[in-house]
Amino acid sequence: MIRWVATIFVLLAVFFPLLPFLARAGVGRLPGDVLFRVRGLMFCLPFGSTFVWSIVAFAIAKLLPLL
Repeated sequence: MIRWVATIFVLLAVFFPLLPFLARAGVGRLPGDVLFRVRGLMFCLPFGSTFVWSIVAFAIAKLLPLL
């Protein structure tokens, strides 16, 4: 259980500073993505983008052994 908490914390710590760069790639703009501002900080919960990027990653993983 503690491994999952640590993993999520590390991923969030890496993801948050990269958000402006990832926004150029479409993260945070799809239907299902939640953007909100709290005390001047912008928070993004990219549910829709995560779904799309996971499908892309799955397709690439399936195609790699065929090459």
